[in-house]
Amino acid sequence: MTAELNEEFPIFLGSEIDQADPKQAMFHVLPVPYEKSVSYGGGTANGPSTILNASWQLEKWDGKSNPCDLGIYTCPPVDCSVSSQQVIDNIANATAEIIRNGGIPVVLGGEHTVTYGVIKGLKDAGIDDFGIVQIDAHADLRHAYEGDILSHASVMKRAVDMGIPLYQLGIRAFCEEEMQVREEFGVYYQDADELVPNNINSITLPDDFPQKVFFTVDIDGMDPSVFPSTGTPVPGGLSWYQTLNLFESVAKQREIIGFDVMEFAPIEGFHAYDFAASMLTYKLMGITARSRQ
Repeated sequence: MTAELNEEFPIFLGSEIDQADPKQAMFHVLPVPYEKSVSYGGGTANGPSTILNASWQLEKWDGKSNPCDLGIYTCPPVDCSVSSQQVIDNIANATAEIIRNGGIPVVLGGEHTVTYGVIKGLKDAGIDDFGIVQIDAHADLRHAYEGDILSHASVMKRAVDMGIPLYQLGIRAFCEEEMQVREEFGVYYQDADELVPNNINSITLPDDFPQKVFFTVDIDGMDPSVFPSTGTPVPGGLSWYQTLNLFESVAKQREIIGFDVMEFAPIEGFHAYDFAASMLTYKLMGITARSRQ
């Protein structure tokens, strides 16, 4: 063991590696245990610490490479004890600091509202021309949900309102308002009813889609048979390998400037899902690293 597992938020893969210098690490893991607007099952606030703890069971070799050789720095968890707007600002500040250090943010949520703070942070750090690719069961394009514009159901509306191009994958639960927003803002999409029955494992981004991409992964984008450990599961989702392949197809076409893993709600006693969420995070690091070689 190269680090001690004695805190709620241990360093990622701490059984195998030491904490890297933040100015030299490629990947900066940012835990954000924020949960306020969840509308069905809870528990996403426990996602980041659970993923970090489970990462101690990972191998350095991800099946194709050792992503950790490029350096992993685990940031202190974002303070989520303050107001919603202050949490967003805290996330933005932490994300901007990662970018200024030359790192790639790997953000662990928490509810999907967290992604709004990450997007603000990317912009605050001077990255203006980027797009978002989203894996999710839900479109998250409502202007507000239950009167809250900082809701997990509104996070992608906040993004398109900022003029950020969006490509959605695996959506299978949305309302008429969200369909209208898609049309109004020119949102690209391939929904689950196309991707899953046809076993589509890659997409081709439009020529005018930005060269820099932030990729957001909501755990409920995957099928509940893979991840029941989420607050809003929806049947008919993506498989494990389909998710990885779709991410890789984007990484081969564009520069991944960061990604997040949102809405993981651990189920007590079911360690398989904890490990899977941690492995997913590390696999996405590996795909991102190899795409830059």
